[in-house]
Amino acid sequence: MTFHTADLCDRYADRETFQIADPLFRQFGTHRRFSGHITTLRVFEDNSLVRATLEEKVEDRVLVIDGGGSRRCALLGDTLTGLAVDNGWQGIVVYGCIRGSELIDAMPIGVMALNTHPLRSQKRGQGDRDTLITFAGVNFKKDHYLYADCDGIIVADTKLD
Repeated sequence: MTFHTADLCDRYADRETFQIADPLFRQFGTHRRFSGHITTLRVFEDNSLVRATLEEKVEDRVLVIDGGGSRRCALLGDTLTGLAVDNGWQGIVVYGCIRGSELIDAMPIGVMALNTHPLRSQKRGQGDRDTLITFAGVNFKKDHYLYADCDGIIVADTKLD
C-alpha cells in the first residue's frame, strides 16, 4: 500500500462524504498502514460477535468495532487478531481496548485501539453488525472505505485512487 492519509486529505478533503477521525487511537501490529471496505460491529464489553466476524474469510476488509469507548476490558486479543490475519482482514479499529499488545505488535495486520487492558470481555452473544456506528467524529458505514496510517484514520464513501 502506497497511500498516505495526509496526501488523501490534500486531494479529497473537500468531498462531502470524506471524514477524518479525531486523533484518539494507538497503533498496533506490523502494518502501520491499512485500508479496506468497512464491516461494522456495535458491542459493549462482549466480544462474541467480534470472534464470529473474524472467523469469516474476507478480501479487502477492515473491521470497525464500536465498543462504546469502554476502558474496563479488552474486546480484542492476540488470539482473535491471529484469526483475523489467517482470514484475510486488512485491519481492525477498536473504539475500546485490546490485550496481548506485544504479541499483536508482531502480527502482519494493522490494529488501532484506544488503549490496552488485561481483562477479557464477557461472552453474552450480544451486539449488532453492519449498522451505522459513530465515534471519533466519524460515521462508519458498511462498505464505505477506510484508510489508516500513522497520521490517522479517514473514511470515504468509495475507494480513493
